[in-house]
Amino acid sequence: MIRACDARDTVEIGEVINDGAQAYKGSIPADCWHEPYMPLAALQRDIDAGVTFWAWEKNGKLLGVMGIQDVKDVTLIRHAYVRTAFRRKGIGTRLLSHLKTLTRKPVLMGTWKAARWAVRFYNRQGFRLVMEEEKDRLLREYWTIPERQVETSCVLADERWFKAGPRT
Repeated sequence: MIRACDARDTVEIGEVINDGAQAYKGSIPADCWHEPYMPLAALQRDIDAGVTFWAWEKNGKLLGVMGIQDVKDVTLIRHAYVRTAFRRKGIGTRLLSHLKTLTRKPVLMGTWKAARWAVRFYNRQGFRLVMEEEKDRLLREYWTIPERQVETSCVLADERWFKAGPRT
């Protein structure tokens, strides 16, 4: 079942993220990979900055997590991960479908360019890549990430973003 997470879930959210992030190891630039992929302090900073997490839970265990964050005029999907043992079972699809119902704003998400499987997943969910120049601007405006991550990431947007037209 899908449920909202709270402070009691923070450690387990981190476990899901760090397990799920293993899919990126060896694909993203080596200078962007670290162990753990998301330290608990970094996760807490994102939560404190307004990322709220939702989880797919089964038998009291979080199997997948996905964050949502309103920033200015958009909603960001943040930290979308499923435990390695439970991938390809529809958990990410169901979480993303649920999060999309929580906002009327255009939805953006960022991922690593090299994670072609992640880009394909988001494409199947109705998201499209934004142009490279726009991607850089969006990452700098809506996310707080290192410049190296801006260089090596891509941004996907939902149909609401594209229908709203150019932004400056």
